[in-house]
Amino acid sequence: MTKSGYPTVALVGPGAIGTTVAAALHEAGRTPAICGRSAREQLKLRFDGGEIVVPGPVLTDPQAVTEKFDLVFVAVKSTQVASAAPWVSALCDANTVVCVLQNGVEQIATFAPYAAGAAVVPSVVWFPAQRESDSSVWLRGEPRLTVPDTPASNVVALALRGTRCSVEVAEDFISLAWRKLLQNAVAGLMVLTGRRAGMFSRSDITELALAYLRECLEVARAAGAKLGDNVPREIVDGFHRYPPDLGSSILADRVANRPLEWDCRNGVVQRYGRLHRIPTPISDLVVPLLAAASDGPG
Repeated sequence: MTKSGYPTVALVGPGAIGTTVAAALHEAGRTPAICGRSAREQLKLRFDGGEIVVPGPVLTDPQAVTEKFDLVFVAVKSTQVASAAPWVSALCDANTVVCVLQNGVEQIATFAPYAAGAAVVPSVVWFPAQRESDSSVWLRGEPRLTVPDTPASNVVALALRGTRCSVEVAEDFISLAWRKLLQNAVAGLMVLTGRRAGMFSRSDITELALAYLRECLEVARAAGAKLGDNVPREIVDGFHRYPPDLGSSILADRVANRPLEWDCRNGVVQRYGRLHRIPTPISDLVVPLLAAASDGPG
């Protein structure tokens, strides 16, 4: 712990989500150690009404790390787990808490093998942030995280207490995590069309999205989520309210021809469906298309 009583914090992955969390900590006087693939002198977060500049440097060599931290935020995409693993091992010991800021419902299983006995806390990220062409990040909503009700989550809440990034502790975390996964899954349709949120205003896309979400909902319930029949409509209505030019991280990766998080956002529905013997005909179409868009060949 620092002299002020807050946890010592490192952050792996200064992308859109990582920069937002780093900026919230820096603004509150708790600047984290920042670790990533590319050397940078600073991070910049822009939002309505101002900006926050987080001083670097961004560390790039996990072998040079000599300090263990109380809390490590891991804000990398599921396609970057292998590159983040050396950082997690270098920054953690058995007393560390690792908070994974990543899509999906399998964060604990993904990172536990690299965490040196640290407690792994999954999270749900509820805010839109996107990387701009000048490498700054544009925050388009109030930053908010949800974590499960565990002792390790208290460290996350303490680290971000009083910052612009709020933390909610949920007793039924699995239901919230699957609800966010449903939202992410249907956003995968944006990749297949190359269009932003405005496409959901089409009646045919609305009907397709609702059918896909109902399929995802059945799988989520089989996995233990308690979600009502109204959830698909609520999610689609949310897309209807978004700015028409609002994209998603998976669409940005497709435009940039980067690997896609298709497995943790869409493939997981197909996999869990097969596990629970639930037919997933829409997933059986969407998943191969997203996989091919991500990984080729061709």
